[in-house]
Amino acid sequence: MTTTSPQKGKGGRVHVQRFGTFLSGMVMPNIPAFIAWGLITAFFIPTGWTPNETLGSLVDPMIFYLLPLLIANQGGRMIYGTRGGVIGTIATMGVIVGSDIPMFIGAMIVGPLSAWILKRVEKLWEGKVKPGFEMLIDNFSSGILGMILALLAFLGIAPAVTWLSNILELAVDWLISLSLLPLASIFIEPGKILFLNNAINHGVLTPLGVQQVEETGKSILFLLEANPGPGLGILLAFSFFGLGIAKASAPGAIIIQFFGGIHEIYFPYVLMKPMLVLAAIGGGMTGVAINVAFQTGLRAPASPGSIIAVLIQTSPDSYVGVILSVIGAAAVSFLIAAVILRASRKKDLAAGEDGDLSAAVAQTEANKGKSSSVLGGLGATVGSAADAQSTDAAGAPGTTATRELRNIVFACDAGMGSSAMGASVLRNKIKKAGISGVTVTNQAIANLDGSADLVITHQDLTDRARQQSPDSVHVSVDNFMNSPKYDEVVERINRSTSEGDGQ
Repeated sequence: MTTTSPQKGKGGRVHVQRFGTFLSGMVMPNIPAFIAWGLITAFFIPTGWTPNETLGSLVDPMIFYLLPLLIANQGGRMIYGTRGGVIGTIATMGVIVGSDIPMFIGAMIVGPLSAWILKRVEKLWEGKVKPGFEMLIDNFSSGILGMILALLAFLGIAPAVTWLSNILELAVDWLISLSLLPLASIFIEPGKILFLNNAINHGVLTPLGVQQVEETGKSILFLLEANPGPGLGILLAFSFFGLGIAKASAPGAIIIQFFGGIHEIYFPYVLMKPMLVLAAIGGGMTGVAINVAFQTGLRAPASPGSIIAVLIQTSPDSYVGVILSVIGAAAVSFLIAAVILRASRKKDLAAGEDGDLSAAVAQTEANKGKSSSVLGGLGATVGSAADAQSTDAAGAPGTTATRELRNIVFACDAGMGSSAMGASVLRNKIKKAGISGVTVTNQAIANLDGSADLVITHQDLTDRARQQSPDSVHVSVDNFMNSPKYDEVVERINRSTSEGDGQ
């Protein structure tokens, strides 16, 4: 009898997550550019709020050139730094000029691929170039290779990506025409719980949605994943029918999820009761069905998925449908979740269980592959203990005080969301401690450049962070929001800065 190793399944999930993180990593840093384009579109196109033919001329150049080139540059940088970004941008011009549709998918392919090819090519003569000729060789090799890749992208990749985009667009149109688009929630909602939402939203839906906006001025695809209704309904159900800590923490989680747009806050609640994924799916399908019925859409991605961001990007003719879709999604997910919670309430009370939220938080962070400041706050409320371990560059524990700690960086996969909120918490604690001259920032692990004095990461990511920034002091935590451990870090920072000032 053959059995499947759990490690293999976990490894496959990790690979999918990493691929999804890479895809979203190309788009997410450029979300401000998408929002800017969406606002320009909303105001100045002929059907916009304040039509203006002159200012509206910005729309096409931004969608055809600026946005794809930004994505390509970011993808190239993720593979090979600045040089990768440059050659990725050069080569992407080939797919842009070779097609008559916005080349977001082409940019996500050509940008990192070109950087990877350059990285491999330059290894052929690494260490063999005579001193004084390095810049000459580097510049001409990049320029020649960039030209070749741009031509290949124009002749080969552009037609292929155009064909693929047309197929995907036809598939989406087919689902819409048959009123089957709500079925997408069967895949999207469970995918969110596994932290594949960024891969789905920014890797697939955003490129297709932007193309639809170019054609119709709005896209329903921006609402498939960003609708905060399903999560709101689940959290409301816990507020009324939950037990113990889960019930007490749900109202606060609603504020973070609905207004802050941090959807990950409700994932542990679903993991506590896996049947609640049915509530998420039901709510998601309801929201999509209402949007299909009212033919609603957003002008640009709503990121994060806050009700505020959703309403800002809503097309002028879609406010009624969008608002009803959020209300409907929340209502259906609330009803389904309420039934599930009520059905299991007697069993949980008899067993003396009040909902193991801390275990669910741990499982959610394991799914994500990194710690979350928001989820950590949930874990902290039930007394989950964080285990912070400090090491210096050589790996010797307990030596953080021997180095002055002025530049502190929170690092995670994407460098957004979790690390930003974790940095904010530590920044406030440092301020309350009266420590000055210390900067606390957040960024993606891939962007660590070795300049940080102290890098704080989830324990599963510390090895990667140490490779990126080997000379920094590294602190591993399994819960970014645990106050005692933050106090310990602040004490170490205070000690190191005091010693530095006394030298």
